[in-house]
Amino acid sequence: MNIKRNLKYFFLLPATLSLLALFAIVVWGLKPGIDLAGGSLLQVSYPGGRPPVEQVNALTAQLGLGEVRVQPIGTNGYVLRQRDLSPTEKTQLETVLGGLGTIHEDQFTSVGPILGHELMQKAWIALTLVTLAIILFIAFAFRHVSKPVESWKYGVVAIVTLVHDVLIPTGLFAFLGYVTGAEVGTLFIVALLTILGISINDTIVVFDRIRENLAINADRNRKEEFDSVVGRSIMQTLARSINTSLTVVIVLLALFFVGPATTKDFALTLIVGMIAGTYSSIFLASPLLVAWEHWSRTLAKK
Repeated sequence: MNIKRNLKYFFLLPATLSLLALFAIVVWGLKPGIDLAGGSLLQVSYPGGRPPVEQVNALTAQLGLGEVRVQPIGTNGYVLRQRDLSPTEKTQLETVLGGLGTIHEDQFTSVGPILGHELMQKAWIALTLVTLAIILFIAFAFRHVSKPVESWKYGVVAIVTLVHDVLIPTGLFAFLGYVTGAEVGTLFIVALLTILGISINDTIVVFDRIRENLAINADRNRKEEFDSVVGRSIMQTLARSINTSLTVVIVLLALFFVGPATTKDFALTLIVGMIAGTYSSIFLASPLLVAWEHWSRTLAKK
């Protein structure tokens, strides 16, 4: 694989997707679910057939509960998201909904704003700690690598690729939040943490093979361009990376299409993150090392 000749093609897709994701996040932002922002969720079903969503919106607007987001679910149900409700307000809401037909309460969840804020803080702390742990691990694992690329550069490149892997599904949910009202909650954070773990594993596999090939060349006193070593290392690990990721994606697709509605967003986040992570570990992380090494060598000659 000729890395140096195809660098711009390797970077084109992730750069484009990352810019689109950043645009979606900045312009539309993420819609936090009640487990992060606080509030209540009421899921009801109408065994005799649900009424039009316009009627539900019109009646709930008369209760003075603030914004009530009504989302159809299944064939005969609705999910209503609103601020935290008192027992009296919950009874009033159910009474109004019952006026449109016989209802069955399937689920009611209430999270206070303090708890939601605490969960949001812990989510950011978890992401930060995982990132720091990854940096420390790579610095330790590649401590003996110094030529032609210093060990700390492997860590920086790995973090850049992880940012890409997390940015893509986050941007997707910013877009889905704008278009369909999709919300992110604790399961979304769990999915991002899972993506970080799986993606860094694929990246380390490629980096480790690069390290092994560099060591073999040094032992045999064989001269080989760094981009050739990287290209050979990618080809040696390509089948393993694709097969492993494809196996996981197949399971996640089954969960998305056949699993319960509560896990669909979780499965979708993992699917997108897995695909982005597989691409970045092969066609982004290693080419970034080659580009950095080439840039450093060019500066050294000046």
